[in-house]
Amino acid sequence: MDLIDDDLPGPDGPGNAHDFTVSELSGAVKRVIEGEFGRVRVRGEVGRVMIARTGHMYFDLKDDRAVISAVSWKGQVARMVVRPEEGMEVIATGRMTTFGPQSKYQLQVENVEPAGAGALMAMLEARRKALAGEGLFDVSRKRPIPFLPQVIGVITSPTGAVIRDILHRLADRFPRRVIVWPVAVQGERCPRDVVRAIEGFNAIRPGGPVPRPDVLIVARGGGSIEDLWGFNDEAVVRAAAASDIPLISAVGHETDTTLIDHAADLRAPTPTAAAELAVPVRADLLAHVATLGARLHRAGTGGTQTRAQRLRDLSRALPRPEALLATPTQRYDRAADRFAGSLRALAQRKTLELNKAAAGLRPGVLRDRAERRAEALVRAGVRLTPALQQGLVRKSERLTGPRLIERAGAALIQQLARRREKLEALDRMRRSLGYPETLARGYAVLRDSDGTPLTTAAAARKETQFTVELRDGTLEAVPVTAPPRPRKKAPEPGPGQGSLF
Repeated sequence: MDLIDDDLPGPDGPGNAHDFTVSELSGAVKRVIEGEFGRVRVRGEVGRVMIARTGHMYFDLKDDRAVISAVSWKGQVARMVVRPEEGMEVIATGRMTTFGPQSKYQLQVENVEPAGAGALMAMLEARRKALAGEGLFDVSRKRPIPFLPQVIGVITSPTGAVIRDILHRLADRFPRRVIVWPVAVQGERCPRDVVRAIEGFNAIRPGGPVPRPDVLIVARGGGSIEDLWGFNDEAVVRAAAASDIPLISAVGHETDTTLIDHAADLRAPTPTAAAELAVPVRADLLAHVATLGARLHRAGTGGTQTRAQRLRDLSRALPRPEALLATPTQRYDRAADRFAGSLRALAQRKTLELNKAAAGLRPGVLRDRAERRAEALVRAGVRLTPALQQGLVRKSERLTGPRLIERAGAALIQQLARRREKLEALDRMRRSLGYPETLARGYAVLRDSDGTPLTTAAAARKETQFTVELRDGTLEAVPVTAPPRPRKKAPEPGPGQGSLF
């Protein structure tokens, strides 16, 4: 296609060359490039990668000598199995086009695939090492799976065979309540859906309307490394490592390994094996319980029989009860025989002692003893009266003596002086802290018609009249609203410089 004629302008004026507009020339170049190349496959290393807010992806493809700008629209990005990352060697499929506003050509990429499995595995290994360096794969942080969970949360596709295999295996082993969180298990939506499912299950509060799972299972059937690539996403790995609920990873078949397997608390080779690891076999548990019950019954019966036999053996070594009681019975009989005679002799002795005591208690003897006690009491009273009188006289002299009166007067004067000083100090404090002293320093107190102090300007404006108390008296006042201040006039421009307006 000839865009410019061979005739060049002569020295006297323009020749036969056509004058293109910028848009015409840009369109002509676009048609040439798109018509010449069409759909192409380009192999190169991914440079910078930028995803706009609209969802479009812009990145560079380069080798050791050149760089080509590439763009993928939002719908194309959503269909990509593997997203390009900086430093990744890929084969991009698309068509060449131009971007007229910036006078540049670019590759509109429809699909990106790694340049061989080696490149994809190298990128996967680099990501695994980086996450392992952060401690996300440490064995110390993995938690044990509950022996018999009440609720199991399953994160998988609701339409695939995986969920049917899991439910069937759980029903065979030990039926449990299952909550399924539907997700996309491959493609661009897979990482985002899996992260939301893990975080959503962890956000369920215990005791709420939706039961909180005791264990989570992330499951997907087998596939190629590209199909399972969503489970190698960094966001998925971090969500699995941060889950508070123990998590079982069952992605792919036994030979398939993804990064979520390293971050999970337990890896299952298949989704069916994950169901087997989540719950025990109910029949085995019943059989084990029956075995334990039989063992307990045998142990109890044997222990009882052994102790009964031992008791019988020990009882043979004991003497007969008649032999044990023979000697005590004889002692009892002898003591009983002696008891009657001893009781009669004791009664006789006590009777004699009582008679002797009664003989000394004749009426004349008692009267003489009482008279002697009365005379002794009278004599003691005669001696006690003068002594009491003398003691009272001495106490009275001490109380009415001049020294005691002087000491009492001095103590009273000192106490009154101390009370007077304390009273004066309190009065000085009252005068210094009271509001009259504050009025003396130039302040005033506003009171309403009831005598209540007004403490704010708003309260004063509500009153039609109030009292102002000063140091030497009170004044009657009414609130006045100040007029608005007049606005200052702008200064007129001087003669040296005029106004720009």
